[in-house]
Amino acid sequence: MKQAVLLDLDGTLADSRPGIEACFRHMLAELGHDPSVVGDVTWAVGPPIGQSVGMLLAKFGDERVDLGLATYRARYTTVGIYECSAYPGVHEMLAALTDAGRVLSVATSKRRDFAERVVDYLDIRKYLPRVYGALPGGGLDAKQDLLAEILRVEGYDTANTVMVGDRLHDIHAAQANTLRSIGVLWGYGGEAELREAGADKLAAHPSDVVALV
Repeated sequence: MKQAVLLDLDGTLADSRPGIEACFRHMLAELGHDPSVVGDVTWAVGPPIGQSVGMLLAKFGDERVDLGLATYRARYTTVGIYECSAYPGVHEMLAALTDAGRVLSVATSKRRDFAERVVDYLDIRKYLPRVYGALPGGGLDAKQDLLAEILRVEGYDTANTVMVGDRLHDIHAAQANTLRSIGVLWGYGGEAELREAGADKLAAHPSDVVALV
């Protein structure tokens, strides 16, 4: 059976922080808050977007999460989605995994329709015909549920499937579905977070992923 590789998008394939951070700050300003107060928002890049918006607004005692989410997405869908780039070495990693016969799928907490657009924008669709993400309205927001859905739909064997991601959510979701995990060190989580989460392996560069898989 072919080995499947599930790949997170933000922080693993794409450096999407510029667009996401700009949208967070735009959202806060539109809701009447001073964006500079929250400082560095790297921690908010990667988790389900509703969770991050809620935590940002909570710093101001603001419970308007639905409005915040709508405000964020209004800018993200037209501008922020394209304020991203593929990490150096990602194209080569995807090509090498494909040449090695691995079956690749995107597994992201980003909404699936947005993820599809990013994959096309970064010109990596030829390696990633399968893109899975959260559904409009909140379906599959939890990463472990998303991975379970991918395994169900694609029929991947858990013993031959590995999750590659940069945040604790990726590692915990893999564990919940009895998958091996590779934590990448060039993303937003960092080595300490990934080690604490229990990543099976760590990759310092995209080329390392090919060897670890």
